[in-house]
Amino acid sequence: MHRSPSRGGGGGGNSGSNMEEVVAGVSRFKANYAVERKIEPFYKGGKVQLDQTGQHLFCVCGTKVNILDVASGAILQSLEQEDHEDITAFDLSPDDEVLVTASRALLLAHWAWREGRVIRLWKAIHTAPVATMAFDPTSTLLATGGCDGAVRIWDIVRHYGTHHFRGSPGVVHLVAFHPDPARLLLFSSATDAAIRIWSLQGQSCLAVLTAHYSAVTSLTFSADGHTMLSSGRDKICIVWDLQSHQALRTIPVFESVEAAVLLPEELAPKLGVKSTGLYFLTAGNQGVLRVWEAASGQCVHAQQQLLGPGRELTFCTLVRAAGLLLSVTADHNLLLYEAHSLQLKKQFAGYSEEVLDVRFLGPKDSHIVVASNSPCLKVFELQTSACQILHGHTDIVLALDVFRKGWLFASCAKDQSIRVWRMNKAGKVTCVAQGSGHTHSVGTICCSRLKETFLVTGSQDCTVKLWPLPKALLSKSTAPDSGPVLLQAQTTQRCHDKDINSVAVAPNDKLLATGSQDRMAKLWALPQCQLLGVFSGHRRGLWCVQFSPMDQVLATASADGTIKLWALQDFSCLKTFEGHDASVLKVAFVSRGTQLLSSGSDGLMKLWTIKNNECVRTLDAHQDKVWGLHCSQLDDRALTGASDSCVILWKDVTEEEQAEEQAKQEEQMIKQQELDNLLQEKRYLRALGLAISLDRPHTVLNVIQAIRRDPEASENLEATVLRLRQDQKEALLRFCVTWNTNSRHCHEAQAVLSVLLKHVAPEELLAYEGVRASLEALLPYTERHFQRLSRTLQAATFLDFLWHNMKLPTLPAASSAL
Repeated sequence: MHRSPSRGGGGGGNSGSNMEEVVAGVSRFKANYAVERKIEPFYKGGKVQLDQTGQHLFCVCGTKVNILDVASGAILQSLEQEDHEDITAFDLSPDDEVLVTASRALLLAHWAWREGRVIRLWKAIHTAPVATMAFDPTSTLLATGGCDGAVRIWDIVRHYGTHHFRGSPGVVHLVAFHPDPARLLLFSSATDAAIRIWSLQGQSCLAVLTAHYSAVTSLTFSADGHTMLSSGRDKICIVWDLQSHQALRTIPVFESVEAAVLLPEELAPKLGVKSTGLYFLTAGNQGVLRVWEAASGQCVHAQQQLLGPGRELTFCTLVRAAGLLLSVTADHNLLLYEAHSLQLKKQFAGYSEEVLDVRFLGPKDSHIVVASNSPCLKVFELQTSACQILHGHTDIVLALDVFRKGWLFASCAKDQSIRVWRMNKAGKVTCVAQGSGHTHSVGTICCSRLKETFLVTGSQDCTVKLWPLPKALLSKSTAPDSGPVLLQAQTTQRCHDKDINSVAVAPNDKLLATGSQDRMAKLWALPQCQLLGVFSGHRRGLWCVQFSPMDQVLATASADGTIKLWALQDFSCLKTFEGHDASVLKVAFVSRGTQLLSSGSDGLMKLWTIKNNECVRTLDAHQDKVWGLHCSQLDDRALTGASDSCVILWKDVTEEEQAEEQAKQEEQMIKQQELDNLLQEKRYLRALGLAISLDRPHTVLNVIQAIRRDPEASENLEATVLRLRQDQKEALLRFCVTWNTNSRHCHEAQAVLSVLLKHVAPEELLAYEGVRASLEALLPYTERHFQRLSRTLQAATFLDFLWHNMKLPTLPAASSAL
């Protein structure tokens, strides 16, 4: 193809002729995409719990409790009560057998969670929703704390309430049984920051422990049961003697603690536990796990602190049997650690809120990276669902782009910075470069297309910057521990009068396109950013610009609901695609530049054929704005991310559907030939069964007519129909409804009905699927046919009467005349 020497081209020659040439048959058109995989939110805050083996993770997501397989990250069960109300509390028994959930409708459900069924459902009797619950060590008693200030005890085995404790002011948000089942003690805490000890034997409050000045967030007990540790949002942890009910030691931890756990009484040098004694671990608003020695009140170990919002820890739990520690961040990320070393084993992204951009990663598109309403990036391996959470930005990441080989990708954020990340062959991602220079949020980024040489960014400060990548960054020998390389902008150009929403680099790296809220797209020559022309015609701001991979054509997507194609040579508008009911947010070329994929704020994705402006398919799987759209290198899959916090992987199923359709047509032809042969051979039973399986009422009608025309086989209609299977009789009855509406075919319908009504018992007939609707449709037309036949019979009888009563004159004899 000829390349324009004046502008370097968008990757091809003449826009018109090449477009027609490619459309003429060089590329295969796509017809449909199907959802291959969906990454949905599974945790929206609140309690999380591991079973004793560490293999299953339980967490709340709105009206459901999701059960995840820790090894694969897959959701095994999603349990929802029949009232469809939000789950307010749940707990798994220590023996991992019983799961109880409480809903906002004040109902408690006892689950056989492995099978996903409810064993028992009962009223909580609380006058307000249940805020917390806990099992006793024997897995037979359940304590519930309500927003009504009441604490209730339930016998799960015998199914009745055993105790009702009152006296707590406000919401009871914490309940815990003493680990020694013989002592029958229950601990609770409410909004007054006091800890109450209840005796189940005496059915009374034994003591009220008052030392905290803010909400108590956790209670944990030593192995011997003589010591208790409490944590609170008043930035202190208190060690209690449970025999004297006195505080032994108050330890200031200098952060609002959401959870504290006592560590096993064994040495753990990696955690700073180098002697015997009481050690505990805290999780709080500083976002790090810290280990404290109770005797000295000293912090003996702390994780490295990462800056940025959403890193605060909201929950932490220890599973001693499995040697695992689970912590939860305010961003709804779940982190699973080895308990003895705090080495990170697994990461789960529970809730992405609003997905702003998505990209395929890796040379074979083996991974995807997701930017959501968070400073963190999430990288998922598609085969194993393993998640890696990337920290670096300090504000929400707005856009992503990936270099051609798939190992390097770039991100930009509201923190006015950009970062370059590298994924190694093991799938681990590290930040290798960062740059800053914009004065407002950086909303769009684009990587060079031919080689990994530069980046282009667009910002709310109305400027575009070109960032060359240093050669040291591209060398394989760059040590990951040396820290990110600092990038410097080579070129800065003010391009528009309003926010720049999109930038795109041409396939030959010589042109740059920008789209802005000022309703214009502009074309620039790289690397100096010299203005070549303006694309003007949209009625509202532009959200996306994209070069064609084959032609000198630019696609623009706008808030006016249209997509336009522009010629790079004369900046004229070639085509306009209308079909979205709201803003078009993203557009991408597929099928070697002959088709377009677009996504909009109406939650729809549309597939367009450029030659005839036709919308081939509308795909509806998202519930909100689809901000992210990316196509794989092989052009066989697409990736979308939306404000409904879902990421969907789409698969091109055009070839599969065409193969299925062709196989179906071939099968139909074979069956049709077989049907003709059966009719020729007068094998009516096989012919009728085959015609019914083809689901062709007219063909079935022809078979019935053939049976009735044959004088030898007419009496066999009854035998033929009765030998059909029930499902075939049901289909035949449905066909009769259609035939009965036409006076020409009503006789066949009535003949079949006669056989069924005479020989099939009414009870059996009523068991047929849809029989009532069929009878209702048959009655009025049958009455009409009966009336028509009655009128015909009356007329024929009258004619017969006339014929017999007519007095014909005698004719003169022919012989006498002669």
